[in-house]
Amino acid sequence: MRKQVSFFLFSILTISFSFSSLYIGAQEDEALKKQPVKYKKARALQASTAKKMAKVYEALEVVDDKGEPAPDMETVTRILTELRNDKDELKSYDRSVMWNAWAYVYFSSEKYTQAMDAYRKLIAEPEVTIPLRTGALLSLGQLYMVQEDYERGIQYVLQWQKEIEKVTAQSYALLGQAYFSLEDYKKSLSSIETAIKLAEEEGYKPRENWYVIMAANISEMKSEIGEKESLRRQLPIYEILVNLYPKKLYFIQLGGVYGQLGRERDYMITLKAAHAKDFLDKESEYKALAQLLLLNKNPYWAAEVLISGQKKMITIVDEETEEEKIVPVVKDTEKNLKLLADSLRMAQEIDRAIPVLEKAASMSKDGESYVLLGNLYLSEDKVNEAVASIKKGLEKGKIKNLSQVYLTLGQAYFELQEFDEAKKNFRIAARDKKKKIKTQANNWIKYTENEEIRVANLALRRDYIQQNST
Repeated sequence: MRKQVSFFLFSILTISFSFSSLYIGAQEDEALKKQPVKYKKARALQASTAKKMAKVYEALEVVDDKGEPAPDMETVTRILTELRNDKDELKSYDRSVMWNAWAYVYFSSEKYTQAMDAYRKLIAEPEVTIPLRTGALLSLGQLYMVQEDYERGIQYVLQWQKEIEKVTAQSYALLGQAYFSLEDYKKSLSSIETAIKLAEEEGYKPRENWYVIMAANISEMKSEIGEKESLRRQLPIYEILVNLYPKKLYFIQLGGVYGQLGRERDYMITLKAAHAKDFLDKESEYKALAQLLLLNKNPYWAAEVLISGQKKMITIVDEETEEEKIVPVVKDTEKNLKLLADSLRMAQEIDRAIPVLEKAASMSKDGESYVLLGNLYLSEDKVNEAVASIKKGLEKGKIKNLSQVYLTLGQAYFELQEFDEAKKNFRIAARDKKKKIKTQANNWIKYTENEEIRVANLALRRDYIQQNST
C-alpha cells in the first residue's frame, strides 16, 4: 500500500459548492453524541479487505501521459460496491475504511448528500479509529455549513474540537463564519479572535477573510456598542489588512474610517498611499484625495493628483451603443477643471491655472468662471484680458456677489486709466445694500476722481514743459 493512502484521511478546508437541503433525523444527533468507549490509534484490515483497498488506492493514483491525475473510478466503484454488498461480513473497522473511501468517491463526483451519509455511517462504526472519526466529523461540519445548515455544522465542528488532540486556528475560523451567518456576532467575533491568536502562536499569517469577518462583526455590533466605538475597534483591523493584504478595498475602507473619526490627515495619507500604488480608479476617489490635500494645505499635490487622474485611462461600455470606450478617470468637466484651476492658483502656478480656467469658462452656463478667470488675469497684470473676461461673465449672467464683480471691473478700468468706465462700475457697486461693499465702492469713486485730477494735472504740466522747452 502506497504512502499516499493517507489522503483518505482528508478534511475539507475550503468548500464552495451549492447543496440542496437534507433532512437529518434524531438518530444522527444520537450518533453524534455517542462517544466510542475506546479508540485505538491503529487497527489492521482483514486480509481480503486489505487486498481490495490496495487496488482501490492504486486505481485512485492513476495518472495520464502528462502526469495529471486520472483515477480509474470505474475500478474504484466496482471494488467498493463489492465491499458494501458484503458489509455484514466485514469487521467494524473494515467498514469504517470502506465508508471513508465511499465518502471520497461521492464527494469527487459531487454527490454530496451521499458523501455525508457515508461519513455518518463511518462515525457510527464502534471500531473506527481516531483519525477516521475526527476527519469525518470535521468534513461533515463543513459540508453542513456549506449547505447553510450552520447550527448542525457548528455541532460537528465543536465535537471535532473535543476529540482532536490539537485544535487548529482554521476550525475556530470556520466557527466564526458559521456564527456570523447565524447573526451571533459576539460568538463569531470571539471565534475569529481565537483563530487569529492561534495562527500567530503557530507562526503563520492569519488568513485575509478572518480579518474581514472580524471587522464585519464589529460593524454589525454598532447598535450595541455605539457607532464611534465600532469605528474605533475596526480601525486597527483595516490597518493590519492594508499591511498584510494591500488591496484597494482595504485602503478605501481604512480611509473611510479615518474620515468618519475626523482624522482627515490620516485619511489623506491613506488615500495618497493608495494613489501611489495606482489603486485609485474612480473620479470620486481622485477628487476626494485632491480636496483632502487642499484641506491640509497641499495645493500643489492636489493639482498633481487631479492631473494624474486626467492622464489615467479606463475602458467603459457605452450604455446606448454597448461599445467600449477609453476615457480618462477624471473627466474635463467644468467642476473638475475649476477644482484643478483653484489648486494651481493656490499653489501659485498661475500660468498653469489660466488655460485650465479658460477651458472651464468656455463650458460654463453661467458667468462665474469667466469672473474667476478675470481675477486671475488681473493678478498677473493682464488687465485688458481681465476686463474682457469679466465682461463675458457679466454677459452670461447668473453671477453671485454681482456688486463685487462690478467693483473688480472698476479696478481693472482704473488700472487702464479709463476713469469714466471705472467710476461707472464703482457707482453700480455702490448700490449694494451691504455696507462694506458700498463703503469700498464710494472710496474707490473718490480715489478715482482724485487720480483723474492728478493724471490730468500731470498731463498739463507735461504739455507746459514741452511748450516752454522749444
